[in-house]
Formats: sequence, structure tokens, C-alpha cells
Amino acid sequence: MIDLKNLTTAKAHESLKKGDYTVRELAEAYLTNIKERNKELNVFLEVFDDILEQAEIAQKRFSDGSATLLTGIPVAIKDNILIQGRKVSSASKILLGYTATYDATVITKLKNEGVVFMGRTNMDEFAMGGSTENSAFGVTKNPLDSTRVPGGSSGGSAASVAMNGALVALGSDTGGSIRQPGSFCGVVGLKPTYGSVSRNGLIAMGSSLDVIGPLTRTIDDAKIVFNAIRGSDAFDSTTLPDSYYDKKHEKKKIVVGIPKEIQDLKGVSSDVLKHFEETKEKLKKAGVEIKEVSLKQLANALACYYIIMPAEVSSNLGRFDGFRFGTKIEGETLLDEYVATRGEGFGSEARRRIILGTYVLSAGYYDAYYGKAEALRALIKKDFQNAFEEVSVIMTPTVPSTAFKIGEKSEDPLSMYAADMFTVPANLAGVPAISVTTGFDSDNMPFGTQFIAPHTREDLLFEAGSFVSI
Repeated sequence: MIDLKNLTTAKAHESLKKGDYTVRELAEAYLTNIKERNKELNVFLEVFDDILEQAEIAQKRFSDGSATLLTGIPVAIKDNILIQGRKVSSASKILLGYTATYDATVITKLKNEGVVFMGRTNMDEFAMGGSTENSAFGVTKNPLDSTRVPGGSSGGSAASVAMNGALVALGSDTGGSIRQPGSFCGVVGLKPTYGSVSRNGLIAMGSSLDVIGPLTRTIDDAKIVFNAIRGSDAFDSTTLPDSYYDKKHEKKKIVVGIPKEIQDLKGVSSDVLKHFEETKEKLKKAGVEIKEVSLKQLANALACYYIIMPAEVSSNLGRFDGFRFGTKIEGETLLDEYVATRGEGFGSEARRRIILGTYVLSAGYYDAYYGKAEALRALIKKDFQNAFEEVSVIMTPTVPSTAFKIGEKSEDPLSMYAADMFTVPANLAGVPAISVTTGFDSDNMPFGTQFIAPHTREDLLFEAGSFVSI
């Protein structure tokens, strides 16, 4: 019996190398969990039919000595990342039946590592949402409590790791969509530096915000996956040169900054604030220096994000019209077909954001809304630059509450959006951030703590997170 609950990539690699079990047996252990729980939880939209064949190919690499740390590791993939020859829908009716014609760059990298792809995970449609309730294929439930949401939009990926349906998973993060579900499901969620991981083959939501990253059980696993998928890419002009990560940084003592503005934010539960204070004390006992910093625009980041993000959504989703790929609904005229296809193909949240984005980009309102939001974004970046002159990393709660009940916020989009208050600033500034589990509430639901670091300093996130992660 393989102890999946306490398994890590390094442990699995050693066991596979020693022959304690085979790649096939490891994959079958995860498949058993999927078969037992997926019907109830709706985590996987598709479990791939060639998992055992993939396992046999990976096993040969252990035989010939070419296996890497990730060879044979079961991996789940969010349904907005392309795998050649596989269906991909971004959890939307408008892409029903669409099959990817090429591999995303991150998939190519993982194939080179010899991972075993378990399947496609559910998500909020086109990554729009924080609960995985906005999928065209039904709600995903939190494996820790099936009455609660797993978070979103990468809720399926987070849940796949929490339910032991995969050892690691890939998600995408536009405003917290890896870190928030990581917090809700009690797993590690890493949002890398913008440009450190190629977006080639990721179905775009907000092009200046989107980042692909890992969801894992441990910080070490997040580090392993991140190092495997990062790197410059000729297919994505926004990727950073590899030299940015080749720099040797002087080893310094970690100094953790705490934004003084946290106490002034509305909507943060008392339990979260209490646990955050306990986490600070834990850091102090570990000998970590704590310093107060100021993020003056923290309270304005959410409003800024919900102007810039819908604007980019409006632009990116314009290509889904039924004429080139995906769903097409026939009509009497060209306009009828276009309206019917987009009206029925997109869900309510996608339509809401497309309309909002089109509005803020319109001629009469561009300067009043989008222009001002971009100016505010520059101030948010400046706040981080100033803070990082004094501290190594910044610590905040990941989300203002633990996982909420399914349906609790469905009729109140603004309340749902407020769950991103701590996560969106890192996306707006393009800096890396990680969520680690640091405790549990009275209902045994996990608290997540977020660390934010300067550009390309994921190493500081791994180090800081290790002080308090449980």
C-alpha cells in the first residue's frame, strides 16, 4: 500500500528508483482514488485513457537510467492548458468538442520529464471565478468538506491534489486562481513571476496577468515543478531571459514585512486575523525578523484589477465566435449566429466580464476607467518596490476567510470578487507569491498564509514559507 497522503515527489522518485513499486502501481493508486471520489467531487472532467501506457513508457526511463525527479509522477492539468490531441474546453460550452492541435510549452517540458498525465481538471469558465461554481460542467466540491467550494478558478487542480487524484497539478493564476484554491484545499499554491513560465498554449484570460504555476502538497514539490516548467520561450515574447534566474544572490537573513493596511481592510474574518497574528508569533519564535511596511494602494488593488482584467477578457474572448472553432449555433443571418453562439456558449460570469470590459474600453470611458486603472497599477508596483527595499518578503493572509459553502456567494458577485483582496496585488505587480497552509479553523478547514517576493525571487518564497508551513 502506497502512502499517498504523505508522499512527495522526492520520496516517490526514490521508491521508484529502488523498485519499491512501479510507475504503473503508483498511477493505479491514484486512479483508485479518482474512481472512488470523482463522481461525488467532480474534480476531473476527463480521466485520460492511456495512463497505464504512459506509466510503462516512464518505467523504461528508470530502467535505462534517464529518469528525472518528475519521471512517473502523476500530474493533473487544468482544462485551459493545451495537450495535443486532447480535448480542452476551459470549462465552457463554447469550446465543446474542441481538440488541441499543439502542446502548451509547459506540457512539452513535462513530457520531456516523463510525467504521467492523469486528466483534465474542472475550473471556473475561462478562469473567471473564485469557487469553481462557474463551470459549464457542474460544481467541483472541496475534498475536505463536500459542502464547501474548493476555490477557483483552479479549484479542480487544487482538489485533485487534496483528494490524492494526482501528486501535483498545474493551474493558472490571473488574480489568485492558484493561491486561493490552494488555501481552501490545504495545499501549496505558487504563482510565479510574470514571464518566468511560458503562456504559450494557455487559453488566455488576462494576458498581462496570467501565469501558469503548480499546486502541490509541499513547498519542495512546488520548487521542483517550477524549476521544470520555467524558462524563456520563443513562442511567448513576454517570457524572461534565463539569465534572470542564473544570477547568484547574496545569502541574507529573511526579513518579513507585514503591511500595516491589513487591519483597515473590510471583510476579513476575525478568525483569519487571529490566525495571522499567531503565524507572526510563530515566525518570531523561529528567529525571523518582522517589520511593518506600507502598501498604500492595497485597498484600491481590487478595484484596479476588476477594470484591467475584464478589459483584457473582452479582448481575448472576442475570438470565440463559433466560426473558427468550438460551438456554432445556426441562425438566419450572420449576426443571429454570432449573438446566439456567444449568448448560449458563454456562461453568466463570462458574459458579465465581457460586457464590463467592453464598457471600460469604449471611446467615452477609456480614459475615465481603463487609463486610470493602469495609472493605479503603476502606483501598486511602486509600493512593492519601496517595500522590498526594506524587507525580503511580504506576508498577508491568502484569503479573507476559509472555504465557504457551495452557493453561499453565487448571487452576490461583488462578495465573491472580494475574496481576491490579498491575491490580486501580486498579479498587478507581476511579482511571485505563494500560499502555504499554516493552520485550521474550528471546522477543520485550512488557513492559508501568503508570501510575496520581488521579481524572480521565488527562492525567497520557498525559504519563508518553510518557517510556518504545516
